Amino acid sequence: MLHPPGVAHGAAPASRPHFEVGDIARAHADALLGEGGLRIEQLRVLSAITLCRTAALGGHLDRCTECGHERPSYNSCRNRHCPKCQSLAQHRWLEARRERLLPVHYFHVVFTLPSELRELFRAERELCGLLMRTAAHTLLELGRDERHLGAQLGLTAVLHTWSRDLSWHPHVHCVVTGGGLREDGTWRATDPGFLFPVRVLGRLFRGKLLDALDQLHRTGGLELTGARGALRDPQIWSALLGGLYAKDWVVYCKPPFAGVDSVYAYLGRYTHRIGLSNRRLLDVTDERVTFATRHGKSTSLPPRVFLRRFLEHVLPRGFVRIRHYGLLASSNVDTRLARAREQLGGPTPSDPITDPPGEERVVPSEESLVEVIQRLADVDLRRCPRCDAKSMQLAAAPLPRGPP
Repeated sequence: MLHPPGVAHGAAPASRPHFEVGDIARAHADALLGEGGLRIEQLRVLSAITLCRTAALGGHLDRCTECGHERPSYNSCRNRHCPKCQSLAQHRWLEARRERLLPVHYFHVVFTLPSELRELFRAERELCGLLMRTAAHTLLELGRDERHLGAQLGLTAVLHTWSRDLSWHPHVHCVVTGGGLREDGTWRATDPGFLFPVRVLGRLFRGKLLDALDQLHRTGGLELTGARGALRDPQIWSALLGGLYAKDWVVYCKPPFAGVDSVYAYLGRYTHRIGLSNRRLLDVTDERVTFATRHGKSTSLPPRVFLRRFLEHVLPRGFVRIRHYGLLASSNVDTRLARAREQLGGPTPSDPITDPPGEERVVPSEESLVEVIQRLADVDLRRCPRCDAKSMQLAAAPLPRGPP
C-alpha cells in the first residue's frame, strides 16, 4: 500500500491528505508509459506530478537555531494540473479579482455539452475554447436584448472537463453580474431571483454552438480523423446536427449568491480546481485507487486506469480556462467597469489591475508564501516541530537536485 513520504500508515497529520496523486504516479508511471498513447502535454504533466516536491527538483534545508532540528523542503513543480501546486496561485488570483467585484448580486450559470459532442471535443480540445466563447456570448447577447435587460453584463467563465468520477464531461461555469451597464451609462439591475429564462438560454446556446461547428465543418476546420472520419460525409454530419437541434440542451441557472463574499468564496472553490484533489483519495493499494464522488459515494479504479482518467483532463499548452467577458474583460476594466462602480457606489481599486497573459502566471502579492500559509492554513513554518520555538531559519542551506 502507498503512503505519503515519511509518514507511517495511520499516522498522517490532519493537515495533509493520507494519499496523493503524486504517490500513485511515482508507483505506476513506468507501467503507464509502457502502454503508450499519451499526448505530449500529458507526458509533461505526468513527469511534473511524479517529481513534485521530491529531491529531483532540489530545494532547501530549514534549520532551527535553538535545537538544531533540520527539515528538508523540496521545490514544487508549479504545474497548473498538479493537485499540490494551486493554492498560492489561487490565493493571489482571488485577491486581485476581489478588486473587480461589483456590489451587486451575482448568478451562477452552468452550460453543459451534449453527450453526442463529447468525443469530438475530447479529440479536438481546442474546441473547448469555442464552448467557453459560445456560453459567454449567449449571456452577453441576451443581456443586450432590450426585452431582457438592455445592458452589458460582466461575467467570468471557468472551464471544467470532468465529472466527479473523472469521466470526460466538458461544461462551463459562469459567474454573472445581476445587472449591467446601459449605453447611457446607468446601471440596470435584474430581479434578485431571476436572470434569464433557462429555456431561452439553452436554445440560444444550442443555435450558436451548432452554427459555429457547422461553419468549421464546411471550411475544413475540424480534423475528423480516425473513428470520427465518417462525420466528413455531409449527410452524416447533417443528421448529427438535426438530432442535436431536436433536443433540449441543459443549462442550469442556480440561485443567486448572497453577496460579494459568497461570490469570492465560490471563485475560490472553482477557478483553480483540477479534476481531483488529493483529499478525495480514500484508499490506495497496488490494485485499486478509491476516491470520493458525490453524496457520500465512492468509486474504485485500477491505478493505471485512474492515472489515464486524471490525465484525460490535461488541457493543451497555453489554453486559458478562466476568461472574463463584458464589463469584466480587460479592455473594459478602466472604462465601463469603472463607470459601473461609480453608479453603484462601490470602492475604487487602489491600483490598476492588468490580466497576466496566461493563467499559469500569478498576480504579484505583497505577502510572502510564509505569510499566506500562516493566514490561510494557520500553519507557522517558522515554528520548530521539535522544540516548538519560533526559531526555524527558512532556506538555511540549499539542497542539490537528486533522485526522487
